[in-house]
Amino acid sequence: MSSATGMRVVVTGATGNVGTSVVRLLSEDPEIGSVLGLARRLPDWSPPKTDWDAVDLASERSDLVERFTGADAVVHLAWAFQPTHDPAATWRTNVLGSMRVFEAVAAAGVPALVHASSVGAYSPGPKDEAVDESWPTHGWPDAAYCREKAYLERALDTFERDHPGTRVVRMRPAFLFKRESASEQRRIFGGKFLPGPLARPELLPFLPDIPGLRVQALHTDDAARAYRLAVHSDARGAFNLAADPPVDAHVPVALLTSGSSRPRGSAREDRV
Repeated sequence: MSSATGMRVVVTGATGNVGTSVVRLLSEDPEIGSVLGLARRLPDWSPPKTDWDAVDLASERSDLVERFTGADAVVHLAWAFQPTHDPAATWRTNVLGSMRVFEAVAAAGVPALVHASSVGAYSPGPKDEAVDESWPTHGWPDAAYCREKAYLERALDTFERDHPGTRVVRMRPAFLFKRESASEQRRIFGGKFLPGPLARPELLPFLPDIPGLRVQALHTDDAARAYRLAVHSDARGAFNLAADPPVDAHVPVALLTSGSSRPRGSAREDRV
C-alpha cells in the first residue's frame, strides 16, 4: 500500500475523456507515488510516474487482481459508448467488465474504489429544481447507457454490503466536456447526422429549441479534480458533479454567435 514513495493508484479507462484528465492530475500530485493506466489501446503519451497496460474489460482472461494488488485506490472510469446498435456488446464491457473490476478490487484488498457512475443513473426528475444524491437511481429504461449505469448502482449496493471495509465513492457527473475530446463527443452526440466538416458556426444557420431540454455540464478537468480529492479523502457514498447554470438551446447559440468559450464551471456536490 502507500509508503514513503506515495500512493499507488490504478485508473481504468485511462485514455478516455475523463481518464486523461484524471491521470494528468494524479501524475502531477506529489502525494501520488505511481499511476497505472489501463486501457484497451496503449497511448503514446508518457506523463510522469505513470505506467500503461493494455486491458480489455470485456475479456474474462484479463488478470485484474494482479494489476490491482498493492494499490491504494482504483478509479474505475472505463466505459464503451459504442456500438449503440448492439446493447449486448456494451453490456459485456460496461456491466460485466465493471463487475469484474469490483470483484478484483475485493480480491486484491484495495482499500478504496472510486466508480464513475453518472447523472444518467437517476430516475427522471424535475427540470426546474435541483435534487440531491438521494434521488432514486433506476435510470431511464429506454436508453442502454442509463440502464447500465443504474444496474451498476445496484451492483455497488451489494458490493458495499459484502465488503464494508472497502471505501466506495460513486461519482455521478453531468455531461463532461473538454476541447481535446470535442471530435469524439461530436460523434457520440451527433453521429452521422452531424459530420465534422459541418460542425462550424458559419454552416449552422439555426439550432432546434427542443422544449424541456435542459442539462447540466461541467469541464472534464473540474470533474478530474473531484476524482483526485476522492482518492485522497475518507469520503464515501455518492456525489453529484455539475455546474450552474443549466444548459439549454440558448447556450450553444450564444457560443456559436460570439465565438467565445464559456467560462469553466466548478465541481459541485449538491446538484443534479
